[in-house]
Amino acid sequence: MTTTFIKLTKPTASIVEAMNRWENDPAIIALTRHNQNQADLDRRETLSLEEVTKRMEDHHIYLIYHDDQLVGELNYMIDPPHLFKKEPGTAWLGITIGESAGQGKGIGHAAIRYLEEQVKAQGMKRMELGVFEFNERAKKLYQKLGYTEIGRIDNFTYWQGKMWTDIRMEKYL
Repeated sequence: MTTTFIKLTKPTASIVEAMNRWENDPAIIALTRHNQNQADLDRRETLSLEEVTKRMEDHHIYLIYHDDQLVGELNYMIDPPHLFKKEPGTAWLGITIGESAGQGKGIGHAAIRYLEEQVKAQGMKRMELGVFEFNERAKKLYQKLGYTEIGRIDNFTYWQGKMWTDIRMEKYL
């Protein structure tokens, strides 16, 4: 079994279709996007090829393939406004393992390590991310990889009838 990461340089209709499938998958919506209420959680969105192309202006996007099947994407932004700790030269991490064929196989661990290498090669020394407090699996993974909690934003996202905290974590490379 082989996992590979490929930088997205030119999105295709099939890649956008996969991203839309993940964006609208009820099983992972609560894990991947910030929701203010049930209506947000129930909302479905459709990205266009143009929107994905535009997203590439401020996101470095990598596609995750497992045994030649597209299973997810990871990305980083440099110094976005939503950083908890406004330290210049910080990469904000995002990851989605959207296909069940890619879950529970250590792909997230390998993907984050890969992204850290890419960020370090760009000369950045710090990464930051947010993880919803109910996402115990992701939180344990980040801790195992050396990320430490730097703050919390209460009442950040809605899931299972209540608001949850966003835990912000960082790692110096």
